[in-house]
Amino acid sequence: MHPFDIRSVLLAKHAQHVVFIHFPIALFLAGVLFDFLAQATKRSAFAAAAYCNLMFAAISTIPVVISGILAWQWALEGQKLKGVLLMHLILGCFTSVTISFIWWIHRKARLGTAFMPTVHRLGIEAVAAMLVMLTGHLGGFLSGVNA
Repeated sequence: MHPFDIRSVLLAKHAQHVVFIHFPIALFLAGVLFDFLAQATKRSAFAAAAYCNLMFAAISTIPVVISGILAWQWALEGQKLKGVLLMHLILGCFTSVTISFIWWIHRKARLGTAFMPTVHRLGIEAVAAMLVMLTGHLGGFLSGVNA
């Protein structure tokens, strides 16, 4: 196998998930950081950056979830999941929904129809950031990075 063979990159049984996952993780964590900075400094530029990062994080979770499910089907031929892999799948799906929910909260706030105090939103974001890190940590064990 050649490292620059495009077929081996595009048709690998798991490679797309491993590559895609970094985008929503980075975008979400940066969005949370920008939101905390926006609240601390009261600067609208940080709030706008938080909103954009969270929106793109929510959008980019879609191919990540799809590629994760496809990796399970291709690499494990749809075997019943158990242990760390099952926990990673459950946390991954929950994390994806949570990221989308947080972006929706931000969207409502930008439209002027906020239904939640800022301190509660920041608490949810902090918990979601820990959830993202836990899910990524389990994924690292599955990929062999944290072995």
